[in-house]
Amino acid sequence: MSVYDYSATTIDKEEKSLADYNGDVLLIVNTASGCGLTPQYEGLQKLYDTYNEQGFKVLGFPCNQFKGQEPGTEEDIKSFCQVNYNVSFPLFSKVDVIGETAHPLFQYLVNEAPAPSRTGEIEWNFAKFLVDQKGNVVKQYPSRLDPAEVESDIQKVLAGEKLN
Repeated sequence: MSVYDYSATTIDKEEKSLADYNGDVLLIVNTASGCGLTPQYEGLQKLYDTYNEQGFKVLGFPCNQFKGQEPGTEEDIKSFCQVNYNVSFPLFSKVDVIGETAHPLFQYLVNEAPAPSRTGEIEWNFAKFLVDQKGNVVKQYPSRLDPAEVESDIQKVLAGEKLN
C-alpha cells in the first residue's frame, strides 16, 4: 500500500485520488486557521512555490480536533488561507486525524512513518508527513517544527536520496 491508495475530498468538494500525485514528493499537513502555529502556512507556501515545478506538492488537511481551532466552513477556510497567506497549494475538506474517526489516509501516515521519526498519534495541528515519489512515507515531523526545517529533506527526496 501507499498514499496513492487513498482519496479525499478537496476543499471545493470534489473527490480526489491521491494517485493523481504519483511521481510527486508530498508534504501532507493537518492544518488549522485559529492556532498559534497557523503562521506556518507562510512557510508551507514558500516551500510549495520553491519546489512545485520540481515535482513537490504540499497537501493541507484542515482539522478541528485540537481545541476547536478550525471551526469554519470549507469556504471560510479557503478564504482565510488565500487572504492571509496567499495559499495556492491544494487544500482538502476538514478531516479528523486522530482517534477512531481519523481519515484512513492519516491512519496510514501515522502507522507507516518510519522510526525514529514516527511519533505515534498526531499531537497537534501542523504535523507533517514527507512522502516520496512512490507514495511511501519517509518521515514524520512534529507540529512545532518550522516548515523551513524540512527543506533539506525535501531536496534530498526530490533528488532520489534516502533520508537517515
